[in-house]
Amino acid sequence: MRRPSLADAVAALHDLPVNYDEAAAPPAVTAGWHIDRRVLELGREAPGEPEPGGLLETAGALVNNYEFSDPSILRAAFRYPGDLMGRDMLLEARFLVLRFLLGVRITTEHDEVRDGSRGPERVIGWSYQTLRGHLEQGRLAYELAKELETGRVEFRIVAYSRQAPIRNPVLRLGFRLFGRRTQLKFYRLALARLRGLVHAPPAPPRPGPDGLVRAPSGVEPGRFETFTLRFAHPGR
Repeated sequence: MRRPSLADAVAALHDLPVNYDEAAAPPAVTAGWHIDRRVLELGREAPGEPEPGGLLETAGALVNNYEFSDPSILRAAFRYPGDLMGRDMLLEARFLVLRFLLGVRITTEHDEVRDGSRGPERVIGWSYQTLRGHLEQGRLAYELAKELETGRVEFRIVAYSRQAPIRNPVLRLGFRLFGRRTQLKFYRLALARLRGLVHAPPAPPRPGPDGLVRAPSGVEPGRFETFTLRFAHPGR
């Protein structure tokens, strides 16, 4: 019998629902949820709408391609090219020798002018929600904001999350002990990684023979497919 491939696992995400009730989540309900907001100034460009090829546009492409993720913690696979809105992404969470496949879906794309604390700002980016089988429940937004009057550009991570029900008692205990710590470390490293990448962005992503991009750049087929898929199947 053929062992499921990574492409099979990504395709299987299409039929999975979000794994929590949005009516019982922030902002309506905040008890029991982690509410996070991390912000980093990336630099400045000329005031006004984003410059073609400028800082905001460069950072936006990096965020859309999931280049900011630290591969020692989290890797991603998704079909490319394709629409950003509705994109299913298979995340491989890595902790010591453990690997977990987690499904998420981009459910909101951001491109609007908002009233910020320092005046109007152009905000771009996207948000994903966790799917059935994920170890967490919640929504995470990656936003880039440019202050139109000053040209200042920020990268923002805005999220709410909580642990999903986990049947395995050992896994449940391990996630309780290390999950939150790893999550906060991921935020910190993602901010720093993007700040470095905007000065030397990698080449645009190139899908493999299976039509998938593995992100961030430099992640090659290997344990992602052969080791993890044996033990972790999103949606179960």
